[in-house]
Amino acid sequence: MRSDQRCLHLEKGDEQFVFWYGEGQEAELLATLVEMADDIDSGFDWYDAAVLAFQMGKAAGQRLEALAG
Repeated sequence: MRSDQRCLHLEKGDEQFVFWYGEGQEAELLATLVEMADDIDSGFDWYDAAVLAFQMGKAAGQRLEALAG
């Protein structure tokens, strides 16, 4: 795994959703989460998208705090 690789993981019942993305690809991942949540045939819903978006934002904030020292 490269140092700029990030991972989001969600377990929901018997399903697991794992998303790998690189630094700077957050917008693309958010678009993917929206597409999946919008798909009624997917086991992934808007709550799941919100949870993962929150996790991504929290992790980004922690990285910024670490850089600020």
